[in-house]
Amino acid sequence: MIDDNQVQQWLTDRGADAIEHPGGTLLDHLSRVADRLTTWATPDHVVMAGLCHAAYGTDGFVTALITPDERPQLVDLIGNQAEHLVYLYGSCVRNPLYPQLAGREPVTVIDRFTGDSHCLDDSDIRAFLEITVANEIDVMLHNEELARQHAQPLYELFSAASHRLPASARRDCVLLTELDRG
Repeated sequence: MIDDNQVQQWLTDRGADAIEHPGGTLLDHLSRVADRLTTWATPDHVVMAGLCHAAYGTDGFVTALITPDERPQLVDLIGNQAEHLVYLYGSCVRNPLYPQLAGREPVTVIDRFTGDSHCLDDSDIRAFLEITVANEIDVMLHNEELARQHAQPLYELFSAASHRLPASARRDCVLLTELDRG
């Protein structure tokens, strides 16, 4: 069993509590994403991946707490399944990936660290999408300017990909329509 307090301490030791992020600090954001995933009854490894989803930085948030060379450290802390999702989330190039999420065909992801591409299996697609939805809802709830720019397009993307989301996540996507002030 993964010790949530140990993971929170690791994130704090890596400076997540001092990095500004919409709604407070990166640690605040990561905790809220994990909490939202928990309310959706997602598997524990997906919740843990949500808690650490920005550990390697992301295509949209370049500040990293750890480098890809340090992956074994995160594996030891949160396990293989969760770390695999954290790496997937942090390493993916989003622009070519997002439009694929709405389809039913195989989804190919490009690794921004290596340039390699590979197809995702259905469980990885679903977990990635759940973390993405929880992340984007939290960011939009805490940044009015970003909500004006991105809430509606995100709602449209998540609606089109709703066949890959649990009902609880689909219901929360409606929050994005309430934030669209543009």
